[in-house]
Amino acid sequence: MSADSKDPVRNRASRWSVMLDRLATTERLGVTEAAELLGVSEATVRRDFAELAKRQLVARNHGGVVATSVAYELPYRYRSSKGDDGRSRVAAAAAQLVRPGQVVGLNGGTTTTATSRAITAREDLVDGGGITIVTNALNIAAEAVLRPHVQCVSLGGVARPESYEVSGPLAALVLNQLWLDVAIVGVNGLTAKEGATCRHEDEAAIIRTMIERSREVLCVTTGEKLGRRAFAAICPPERLTHLVTTTDADPDEVDALRELGVDVHLV
Repeated sequence: MSADSKDPVRNRASRWSVMLDRLATTERLGVTEAAELLGVSEATVRRDFAELAKRQLVARNHGGVVATSVAYELPYRYRSSKGDDGRSRVAAAAAQLVRPGQVVGLNGGTTTTATSRAITAREDLVDGGGITIVTNALNIAAEAVLRPHVQCVSLGGVARPESYEVSGPLAALVLNQLWLDVAIVGVNGLTAKEGATCRHEDEAAIIRTMIERSREVLCVTTGEKLGRRAFAAICPPERLTHLVTTTDADPDEVDALRELGVDVHLV
């Protein structure tokens, strides 16, 4: 096994993620700086820069790269999951449950944004597997559309500034014309008694439609959301196929959800 496969920072997809995270805050990244940051050779960095530029995720300049995606202009909590290990672990584990060629629905939020990035960075997808992402989140669409191996379907509707999600009859109209393989949903609360919930009814309505049009439902959330109930109902707990959450989740809620048939993954 090579050193690059042993060290996650030396893995190509992981290097790219670190580089894009740094660009989210600095907007520029030099070859020497990136090599020191990642602990790899400058030749490796130059090859990475060339690939990122080819995929239109960065623009080359003298001695490095600059950010080009509109996603870098989003507030910091949407730019990167760096610094939130729980959300990063959830995103990485959820991404591995997606299969090449699938149609994947994603609602908005920081955890689903991190999950979308983890999915689109997967080596088997980058190297030709391909995937379709259907989302009502403008920021997720803005990033996914720049990936050549991703077909991105962005729903129309009225945008919510604080979450970058669109909702309303236009979004529902498009969703009702599509079939999804898996819906990946972030929530504000989840209990075995009351199911998945969120703060806004218009948001819940779109997620419900996404779930209705999907074979499988994958809920992604950190452990503190388990045992909580928010304002608007999304779906009963039995409708969830998988739950990916952190190990600090309430063990009683985890056990109760498993008894209902939910495949719970603790990370």
